[in-house]
Amino acid sequence: MRATTLLNKALCIKSTVVTGVEFVPEGLVCDVRPTTKVARCSSCACRVRKHYDTRERRLWRHLDVGGMKLWLRYPPRRVDCPRCGVTTEYVPWSSPGSWFTDAFEDTVGFLAQAAAKTVVSTLMRIAWPTVGNIIQRVVARRRASDPLDGLTELGIDELSYRRHHEYVTIVTDHTTGRVVWSRPGKNADTLRAFFSELGAERCAKLRAVSIDMSQAYIAAVKEGAPNARLVFDRFHVQRLAHDALDQVRRGEVRNATPENRGPLKKTRFALQKNPWNLTDIERAKLTEVQRTNRKLYRAYLLKETLAAILDRRQPNVVRAKLVEWASWATHSQLPPFVRTAKTILKHLEGVVAYVATGLSNGRAEGMNGKVRTITRRSFGFHSAWSLIAMIFLCCSGLTLRPAHTTPALARTHQT
Repeated sequence: MRATTLLNKALCIKSTVVTGVEFVPEGLVCDVRPTTKVARCSSCACRVRKHYDTRERRLWRHLDVGGMKLWLRYPPRRVDCPRCGVTTEYVPWSSPGSWFTDAFEDTVGFLAQAAAKTVVSTLMRIAWPTVGNIIQRVVARRRASDPLDGLTELGIDELSYRRHHEYVTIVTDHTTGRVVWSRPGKNADTLRAFFSELGAERCAKLRAVSIDMSQAYIAAVKEGAPNARLVFDRFHVQRLAHDALDQVRRGEVRNATPENRGPLKKTRFALQKNPWNLTDIERAKLTEVQRTNRKLYRAYLLKETLAAILDRRQPNVVRAKLVEWASWATHSQLPPFVRTAKTILKHLEGVVAYVATGLSNGRAEGMNGKVRTITRRSFGFHSAWSLIAMIFLCCSGLTLRPAHTTPALARTHQT
């Protein structure tokens, strides 16, 4: 069997034929050409019969063969496309503007979903920044043509990176649990860009948007999707009470005399935990707090009562109970809970919407946890767009397989 015939069968690239083989010090170079006689435009894939000169031969890096680097070599022609003008012809083994074959890039993307860039760089024998560039091209090529179609319920949250000094906004589809959009920043203008890209017609179809109590996000959602129901995440609502309780505890410890501080020591976690998770020692501490410090125990009851209200499933009952709770908190003589009560009354309908819809930012927060794992695995990102490319690669439902598991799209041709 001739070497070209063997490589035709081994490479198994659709609409491609191997015409020659050359060994070089770095590895193996295969001369290839498309099987189609009529060239196609690299931008729109339109058939173009009018072409100009042939450029010098280019090299595309392909998957290694027998431990050797392998390049495909071909001189692409310049074509005069009636739609795109003068451009280079389309080649079936690679995407326009890339110096790697699609099989090579898909394998890099598959590895990057589970390993750090340094590992991928070492294994595939390419530069570290090249891994990031390949990931961006794979995401652009393999993602759905329009991931914003069919959205009805969204979760919006921000994520910090670079030692918490920079942020990206992440939009998650509650229906599929996938990331559909992300951009640098966490202000109202960032979210306005999402609604502008979504368009007025699709914004009108949004039924609910879950967010935290960020004023920037609230303003952008009300402006961009006025028909959508604003849902405030339970975690952030309940955290207001937990933070207020901790402020009361710290104030009591600070103001207590040395002989009265004993019952308050090591009570932080006993006060914050759910009652059914308490140990016997923690229950004893709560009993002691109830006996010696009524003010702190009142704050504990306010926290537990708010959690019990949010556990209910009747929106009208929850609305009435929250108003009663806010009245209690306002008259509790505990400044942190007075502030919390005012915040909940200000966003009352959004809090009640959590009970009515059952939506929360749990998906978005869970996605943020996955993204943080990616950032730790990559030891951080210097560019927001590199992070966003990794988010889309790993969190948008993109399924990649290494080239050897992908069935051949067509039989190879022999010369």
